Amino acid sequence: MYKTECFKADQFKPARFESEGSIKLNGKTIPYRTVSEDTVFYTSDGKPIATIFSYSYFRSDVKDTASRPVIFGYNGGPGSSSMYVHAGFLGTRRIVYGEPDRPTALPPYEVIDNPNCLIDIADIVLVDPVATGYGALLDDEKGKEFFGIEQDAEAFLTFVEQWLHRHNRWLSPKYLVGESYGCTRSAIAAGIASTRGKERSYGIAFDGIVMIGNTVSVGKYFGREVPVDSAVICFPTYAAVNWYHNHPTDQSLEDFVKEAKAFADKDYLLALYQGEALQGKERERIIKKLMYYTGVSREYLEERGLKIDSPTFRQEVAKEKGYAVARFDGRITRPFYTPQKVEEKVGLWDDASSDRYGAYYYGALTGDLLPRLGVKLDRQYVSSAGVIRDWNREETMGTTAEQLRNAMCRTPGMRTFFANGWFDGATDCGHIFYTLTHAGLPMDRITFKGYPSGHMIYIGEENIKALCDDIRCFIQGGMPGKE
Repeated sequence: MYKTECFKADQFKPARFESEGSIKLNGKTIPYRTVSEDTVFYTSDGKPIATIFSYSYFRSDVKDTASRPVIFGYNGGPGSSSMYVHAGFLGTRRIVYGEPDRPTALPPYEVIDNPNCLIDIADIVLVDPVATGYGALLDDEKGKEFFGIEQDAEAFLTFVEQWLHRHNRWLSPKYLVGESYGCTRSAIAAGIASTRGKERSYGIAFDGIVMIGNTVSVGKYFGREVPVDSAVICFPTYAAVNWYHNHPTDQSLEDFVKEAKAFADKDYLLALYQGEALQGKERERIIKKLMYYTGVSREYLEERGLKIDSPTFRQEVAKEKGYAVARFDGRITRPFYTPQKVEEKVGLWDDASSDRYGAYYYGALTGDLLPRLGVKLDRQYVSSAGVIRDWNREETMGTTAEQLRNAMCRTPGMRTFFANGWFDGATDCGHIFYTLTHAGLPMDRITFKGYPSGHMIYIGEENIKALCDDIRCFIQGGMPGKE
């Protein structure tokens, strides 16, 4: 990949930028200062090999920080920068949300002071892992030391340790807010911190984790080796997307999804198990229920032996209306490609939510947020890197669910809040439901809440308010979804 900044070991200089600002929240002006900086990883002979870049927001009128929480926020991928959570809901500035199904990805882009920001109750650290955002891999030969489930988690823990040292915040409550693969990072990092890593232990205990778009799983890793057909796991999401586009009932979204899940857990699961042995009136009953709950056609079901899969479902659920729906956010649509063969080949993986929002977030972050933070770098800001191709998925120290259990059982009082969009077809809420009933987690310290949104829950003014209010409640000791 092309470079726009020299990363030679003898020429690389860690960057650090500072700024000051203020924001009005709930009628009160909150002053803050920011530090945006590299945390560099070195070899034993002092050669820089990689850097994690972070953006720290500190409320500046707080004298005693020992009881003030710190939120570490990041996206996932693997290979994603913190762009979405930074410009989307955690920063002091964010984009303006209109209708979720934006008509275009083109400007004008509107950025405002974030009225939902959590800076009044917590300091906020946005994290760009190695090779993402302004984080960089300085030695191409060292990628394997960072690009893997456990490698990424240990690099993150090393960063957190250094950050706590640098800013003297070891006494502060510590919270992780990860989105998508960021949930994997949170679970593995918390588990390793509570036990030990491959070569060392870490002196960190986390007070709580917010999982946005869950990727914690009892399988080998997310979406792999979960011993239930994905058609059953994903069924609540299919029902939610159908409810949104086709309005099959006057029930509320939550009630319809709950009813659909109950059908999938018993009737649909058994029907798929029976296969061709399912005949006659019972088969017809199942077909009609599937059509009702998911919006797919009889022809679609017959062609696939009643088995629904996510990619083709997105092309099927609103076919009669002339559009396909997005994977990351089932509210967002695109017209079909023509001819049909192109739709089948190209359209299958074309995600309209990324097409519609990627440039908006990138423009808001690099054109508004970063200049206000005083960040001026010659290196590229990489919103999403292709490291997933070579990602080491081995979890030799335990699966994500096992590591989360390790962390919570070894850290009495630690809590976890799972937040998921009902219309999220990338990390379907069904994976949460299955994990929470099979992972042996301390359920008295775990809570779940669904939102009428997609993978990025905060898309929509009502959604961002609800999510931030719930995270605020969680940090202050509450349990959203149980109250």
